[in-house]
Amino acid sequence: MPQEQYTHRSTMQTSEGPQVYKVGIYGWRKRCLYFFVLLLMILILVNLAMTIWILKVMNFTIDGMGNLRITEKGLKLEGDSEFLKPLYAKEIRSRPGNPLYFQSARNVTVNILNEKTKVLSRLVTGPQAVEAHSQKFEVKTLSGKLLFSADDSEVVVGAERLRVLGAEGTVFPKSIETPNVRADPFKELRLESPTRALVMEAPKGIEINAEAGSLKATCRTELRLESKDGEITLNSAKIKLPNLPQGSSSSAGSRQKIYELCVCPNGRLFLSQAGTSSTCQINTSVCL
Repeated sequence: MPQEQYTHRSTMQTSEGPQVYKVGIYGWRKRCLYFFVLLLMILILVNLAMTIWILKVMNFTIDGMGNLRITEKGLKLEGDSEFLKPLYAKEIRSRPGNPLYFQSARNVTVNILNEKTKVLSRLVTGPQAVEAHSQKFEVKTLSGKLLFSADDSEVVVGAERLRVLGAEGTVFPKSIETPNVRADPFKELRLESPTRALVMEAPKGIEINAEAGSLKATCRTELRLESKDGEITLNSAKIKLPNLPQGSSSSAGSRQKIYELCVCPNGRLFLSQAGTSSTCQINTSVCL
């Protein structure tokens, strides 16, 4: 630079004095910054107030939230609770002295799974019926006595007495095996087969007892009492066999009313007028 120009610039700076440069935000930028800071403070206060309100409404405490309490034994729910997704728990129970309710708009299903998440047992309570799906179903008393059991092979009723209260009685499409069949006190017992035969079998005998009433056996075609190896005993003060057929009289002028009870080879009974000897052989035509 020429000496004259450097001397002229130095003379001008010395005559004007040192220049000061201001650092910062001024004007409309400063006002915008203050406005954003104020808005941020307002949002922080509103957010803090909303957080405190939510904590108050939801009842957040150090022990839990709302009706949910965290205790040493697990989770404790007070009041009604609604679960929108599956609930997995080892044990669900109510407070001592209070019932436990399971309520659903459709049905309540309880599944028992194995290690491979395969359903082993299922209990479904729905609006139409209560269904139990399992290999075996049992009902026991508090002492462990079996009351009812059902599986694929058989159904067992372990109660001392089975009462059927249906007005139309009980229908067994197939056979029934029981040591005792009796009616309630002062009620009649009726065994009936409307369209088929009624068969009673026992390896050691059949006992039919009516201690306070009469015994009546009615059939459409044939009533048979059969004993293969033993005998049939009718033990009573009076034995009546009405409407038995009668054989022809041994004498036309005889008026006696004494008859002999005869048995045909096919088992048919008939009456024959008694004589000095048996007259059954005379009236064998009744057996035809």
